[in-house]
Amino acid sequence: MRKPNSMKGLEDLGRTRLSENFLLRDFLHSEIAEFYRLPNIPEDPDLAVEAGKHLCKELLEPLQATFGRLHIRSGYRSPQVNEFGNRNNLNCSTNAATAADHIWDRRDAEGFMGATACIVVPWLIDTHDSEGDWQKMAWWIHDHLPYASLCFFPKLWAFNIQWHERPARRIMSYVAPRGVLTKGGMANHEGDHSSWYGGFPQLSSSHTERL
Repeated sequence: MRKPNSMKGLEDLGRTRLSENFLLRDFLHSEIAEFYRLPNIPEDPDLAVEAGKHLCKELLEPLQATFGRLHIRSGYRSPQVNEFGNRNNLNCSTNAATAADHIWDRRDAEGFMGATACIVVPWLIDTHDSEGDWQKMAWWIHDHLPYASLCFFPKLWAFNIQWHERPARRIMSYVAPRGVLTKGGMANHEGDHSSWYGGFPQLSSSHTERL
């Protein structure tokens, strides 16, 4: 699949279905791209679609089936958009660090594929709004889904959720308690963490993939 060079081509690319409930177009919006008039278009659509399908099917679909509709804050960033954001201190890391992360269509330095979306779970902010409650969702995901990394933010407890071919299984946060919640080698990494998320719904198997 070639990079679109027309509005019609981009329109067709946006219609690409990544999973039962998500299209590629859901992940192409970027405030940086919109405000600064930069194209946020995959350079390698095939790789972006492949990585995005894993993200949606393995992580976002089960989350949405369990907790209700997700809000997508951000998803794919083109190398041009990400580099601009990094250069202008707009909360973007370097392109090298963001490959196989928000830049879905570039493999990381070791050749692995990945994709990240920043999401809000309305169910979480409506039902668990005390300081530190984000940890409940973090541990639920840790125990139920094949995530690569999670990073939580203060506003609406939005969080980055990453799928990656070689998952690090690392959780960190910019909201109290800040820092690394868990990663491989920490005493709290293995085992059952259900005491953290009592009252959370069971993982739903109601979504059926058709792709």
